[in-house]
Amino acid sequence: MIRASRILLPAALSLLLPLGGCTEQAAAPPNNQAVPVVVAKVQRRSIPVELRAIGTGKAFKTVSVESQVAAIVKEVHYHQGQVVKRGDLLVTLDNQPLLASLAQAQAALARDQAQAQLDKVQLERYAKLLKAGIVPREQYDQYEATATAANATVQADQAAIQTAKIQLSYCSIYAPISGVTGAQLVYPGATVKANDVPVLVVINQVSPLYVTFSVPQQFLDQIKQSMAGSRLPVEATPPGSTISERGYLTFVNNTVDAATGTIELMGTFANADHRLWPGQFSNVLIRLGQQRNVMVIPSQAVQTGQNGDFVFVGKPDMTGDTRAVKVGLSVRNETEILEGLSAGETVVTDGQVRLVPGTKVYLTKGL
Repeated sequence: MIRASRILLPAALSLLLPLGGCTEQAAAPPNNQAVPVVVAKVQRRSIPVELRAIGTGKAFKTVSVESQVAAIVKEVHYHQGQVVKRGDLLVTLDNQPLLASLAQAQAALARDQAQAQLDKVQLERYAKLLKAGIVPREQYDQYEATATAANATVQADQAAIQTAKIQLSYCSIYAPISGVTGAQLVYPGATVKANDVPVLVVINQVSPLYVTFSVPQQFLDQIKQSMAGSRLPVEATPPGSTISERGYLTFVNNTVDAATGTIELMGTFANADHRLWPGQFSNVLIRLGQQRNVMVIPSQAVQTGQNGDFVFVGKPDMTGDTRAVKVGLSVRNETEILEGLSAGETVVTDGQVRLVPGTKVYLTKGL
């Protein structure tokens, strides 16, 4: 930032004439028509290319936990807003009906295994009789088909048991990811259905966490080049905080928003302290390097009028005049000047509210 040092000039000094450095001197009393102002010189220097935007927090993962079986909620093991780890028990459902179904399937398997064993013995007996020529081939084929069907029934019973065990396991519902639980949506005694509303709980993974934001499209090429060389740092500062969370740019959208002329970006932040939150706005800063040998002035010197941006420029006759300018980046209270000024010229940074073209001025601070 261009900093102005305090000086007092004698009345004989041409106030705003772009000379070299100024030194502190005793000032003569200004006339009654002069307006006190603060000034600074237009300088050429290198400035960091920093893009600032308003970002929105987005959960790294969001999971809506639903029941996979129709049952009654027996117990809820989480508290709303609780930080849970993957594998923590969240909800227990009444498993008595499913235990009965499992026992029924196991009994059916035992019955059908006994029948399959009997059919196997009969098939072996008739195989010997067929070999001895005592029974016809058709009768043997009938017993062979019966034994094959019995084996298939046993396999179906085994699959039914496996299904019953899976259904039974759904009665204990565990956290699929680590994160923060939302509002408690079900209570003991409530009936839930498979893949139906209400869901049991919504879990947001907030560590790590995404922050999405948009920047003007003219910086797209520079952003892609910076990402190709290394990870591009991004900072996000929550509202009311002066401490930034540091992360990296991890996503550039595949299209430019034609309505706004911006490109959506996304940074990933470790967010170990949970300072950033899904849906929360934050101030995002992304640094793209440095822009060298550009003209800059203090940002407070730039005024906005009906015809665009302008500044008050000092003249040798101790008056101020307006000058239309075209501005570029604003970084750390400095604004890049693309057109309208030359290095070494003097601009008014404070006191503009009382100025019109041709107003007499005297210097209170500057340069």
